[in-house]
Amino acid sequence: MKLIVGLGNPGRTYAKTRHNLGFMLLDKMAGIYGTDFSGRLFKAFIAEGTVRFPSSEGMISKKIVLAKPQTYMNLSGESVCPLIKWYKAELNNILVICDDFNLPVGTLRFRGKGSSGGHNGLKSIINLLGTSDFPRLRIGIGNAQYGDAADYVLSHISDRDMDLFSTVIDKAAEGVDVFIKSGIEEAMGNYNRNFLPDEKSSE
Repeated sequence: MKLIVGLGNPGRTYAKTRHNLGFMLLDKMAGIYGTDFSGRLFKAFIAEGTVRFPSSEGMISKKIVLAKPQTYMNLSGESVCPLIKWYKAELNNILVICDDFNLPVGTLRFRGKGSSGGHNGLKSIINLLGTSDFPRLRIGIGNAQYGDAADYVLSHISDRDMDLFSTVIDKAAEGVDVFIKSGIEEAMGNYNRNFLPDEKSSE
């Protein structure tokens, strides 16, 4: 099985902020896989489903669990760590999705492991899990025109910028699907790049 975690903050106030791209991507994934967030478990909204796809050995079925922690970003580990234990998920079969202030807008960065990079959600998970050895997907939100990271990541996305992020979310959804079916290396090889024109991604 694959446990896909999207990080964000709960409530309408934060719904269309850059810090909630993890939630937005999981909503997209739920639509693709024909499931919904009707479950509640360990302070998270849960959507469960099954992905079927062909392989050299015939058709394969994999269970997927999509999770949106409702703890607020800096306490994400309080939800994610119990979920990992509950589903008995091996660390290489989880994927944590978050925004990244240090990547240009439009950039996707899959990694098999790594530091928090200053992201409070990842930091919480790493601290409570006791390891940083789990796959993650960072979605670039840029920071060129802003000095204060907290104000920027919690600012609402304009309609114009939402069009850009919608394009990136579509590509990220493709990458997550590849991770589910083929693993982190395949996702890294095909989706670790910027998906917007240079003049837009630099904003």
